Amino acid sequence: MTMMVEKKEKLLTVAPFECAWREDLKFREAGRGCVAFEAFACNDVTLVFRENVGSRGYHYKRDSSPHYTVILGSHRNKRLRIEVNGKTVVDVAGVGLCCSSKFQSYWISIYDGLISIGNGKYPFQDVVFQWMDSNPICNVQYIGLSSWDKHVRYRNVNVLSLKHSLWRNMGFGDYDVDDEDEVDAGYMMDYDKWGLRNFLESWELSDMLFIVGVEEKPVPGHKAILTASGNFFMFSSSFLIKLPNVSYVTLHALLQYIYTGWTQVPHDQLGSLRDLSRQFEVMPLLKQCEETMERFKKDKKLFDINKNVELTYPCIRPHCSILPSLPLSVDRLRQLKLTGQYSDVNIYIENYGLVAQAHRIILSLWSIPFAKMFTNGMSESMSTEVTLRDVPPEAFKAMLEFLYDGELNNKIIESGALLLQLLLLADQFGVTFLHQECCKMLLECISEDSVCPLLQVVSSISSCRVIKETLQRRTSMNFDYCISACTDFVLLDETIFVNIIKHPELTVTSEEKVLNAILMYGMKAKELVGWEVVDDLIQNSNPELLFGERLQLVNDLLPFVRFPLLQHALLEKLQNSNIGRHIPVFQNLVNEALISVKCGLARLENEENVRFQHRRSSYRELQYICDGDDSGVLYFAGTSYGEHSSWFNPLLAERKTITITASSPHGRYTDPKVLASRTYQGTCFAGPRLENGNISSWWMVDLGQDHQLMCNYYTLRQDGSKAFPRCWNFQGSLEGKSWTNLRVHENEWTVCKPAQFASWPITGPKALLPFRYFRVVLTAPTTDVTNPWNLSICYLELYGFFL
Repeated sequence: MTMMVEKKEKLLTVAPFECAWREDLKFREAGRGCVAFEAFACNDVTLVFRENVGSRGYHYKRDSSPHYTVILGSHRNKRLRIEVNGKTVVDVAGVGLCCSSKFQSYWISIYDGLISIGNGKYPFQDVVFQWMDSNPICNVQYIGLSSWDKHVRYRNVNVLSLKHSLWRNMGFGDYDVDDEDEVDAGYMMDYDKWGLRNFLESWELSDMLFIVGVEEKPVPGHKAILTASGNFFMFSSSFLIKLPNVSYVTLHALLQYIYTGWTQVPHDQLGSLRDLSRQFEVMPLLKQCEETMERFKKDKKLFDINKNVELTYPCIRPHCSILPSLPLSVDRLRQLKLTGQYSDVNIYIENYGLVAQAHRIILSLWSIPFAKMFTNGMSESMSTEVTLRDVPPEAFKAMLEFLYDGELNNKIIESGALLLQLLLLADQFGVTFLHQECCKMLLECISEDSVCPLLQVVSSISSCRVIKETLQRRTSMNFDYCISACTDFVLLDETIFVNIIKHPELTVTSEEKVLNAILMYGMKAKELVGWEVVDDLIQNSNPELLFGERLQLVNDLLPFVRFPLLQHALLEKLQNSNIGRHIPVFQNLVNEALISVKCGLARLENEENVRFQHRRSSYRELQYICDGDDSGVLYFAGTSYGEHSSWFNPLLAERKTITITASSPHGRYTDPKVLASRTYQGTCFAGPRLENGNISSWWMVDLGQDHQLMCNYYTLRQDGSKAFPRCWNFQGSLEGKSWTNLRVHENEWTVCKPAQFASWPITGPKALLPFRYFRVVLTAPTTDVTNPWNLSICYLELYGFFL
């Protein structure tokens, strides 16, 4: 068994009991870093963290040097395990499991012994498990990708620095933000530079005072923060706390830990810091002080008594002083918001009324506009009331909830309109972390129908550059649907539309669609039309009246239509059109295309001219001709996608690119390869199963992660039984979970004979939606009384535009 790297797919396949090491898979700082990756495995996705690079035959069970091992999907994909130097320290069920049907995204971070594990695309979010090593291995730096008894495939493996901001390490869909990308705009903040640390021992917004030491040094604080971190006001809610027997150094260390998540103290003051933490019940700091003192007792060589002892709150975003990264109780903060205890500002919305009794310090640590409002001498800084105008109340309430707990409410996530309002508020008030969360959620829930309306909103917001570029790419890749479903695209900003037309990943089934889109955009069409309608309109008008101020833009965009790729008959129609007579650029491009077609597209002078080249992302048309033909997707896959003239069942290929599954287990009469074969099978059915409490029977085709199909026709064949289907749906899906009905069959009597072929077209805009998964699913019993929920078909073929 060998380990192989397929550069084309950037795929690393690790054989059983082997380990892959690369020099670039290394933390920048020993003991601190994050690795994000995707894995495809049935079980035992295994990562090893050690000081030096291991060998290919390395196995963590035989390693005598200090190391961590994280095993996702251990015990046949039932448990998560963490081992330290080969000894199991964590063994939990149902966490961090593998996905054997597709690539799954994970991330693992280590920070001074704190191991955090996440399951998803976004590093430092979606945490599923954390464990703190009380005796951390601080020199681990290299990362090994390993396996157990089965092959594990890894891809998109990236090592991230924990010093980077979350925004720079976040991927949105297929768009990645590099370190150099500029994302800050206006008041959008870098939380590595701003946060609660800015208010440490600051008189700004303070509402209480410590009097410390025999010198009675005054040290300001904030009741809301102290209440959320411990029990400072157990006996009194007074604004004054006297600590005559405590040194300023000790109090400063305590407050620094609360306000920044990090502190340092001279070794001889560690006991005093522990006692003060116990007095005010700052439990995370108390625990760390006790653990540090215990470790010092066991091995005094661990510490240099001439240096300060550093203590860091264990979190996945160290050195970042916003709420999720600080030793503050979210439950207590929520209670403060709910009760208004220690509130120092009432917030009103014009024409609505009071929305919250809030705390200036909480609002200011998230938002520079709020901080300036409360500290720079404006009227709001002198008053206990603030009135906001032109602010949606429900969205503002949602933002306040986020400011107090750092989490998005599920109801907000499910409401696209509220989420969009929240994004705009986050931009207005400079709440960067909330802005990032909204962007992430919007990109996860957008559909092709919402892309253009969302683009209209975010196009003018400079801080939404990432989401804007992602939406432009999404529109380009689903161009046919976006310009055929409705006319929303004609309302896009000109720059946005130009970027879409020029996009290198523009995906179309015909260059005629690009031409139609440019003409519709130019005339601000209120209904979907083709170039023929424009041709009729321009006959009785002129370009200046028809296109108005967008005429120049039309002239500029027409060269991006690849006219030489159009059929010769269509080019001749365009050559004799009224559009050509009125728009010289159009006529010249059509003439050029006709000449090139007559001379052949392989002329050397055309090789570097993109107008003469097929788009990289263009679809191949697999057109339905007749029942049982050799023009469909499954037949095409059986020829290795056109590489071979002979056909071989794609489900029997050594490297399967297409898979077929059924609602019932594989068996003698439930055999997926039969549906892709070219031979008739007398008995072949998918049996029923319970899904969400309902009976369901289906056959499903997965085209593979590298392929999609805009399906416009499909064919099935009845097996030898008389279990004729009468009600079923033909569906498509991108991820195999949420399904779109492409055609609904109700009381359908087409199939009425054993072994009969039957085919149906997919019409309307849905025929222009690309999907990876397709299935035929029964929605009512068949005509067979004995086994009414058996979906009895022995052949399935799909047609359309294949990518």
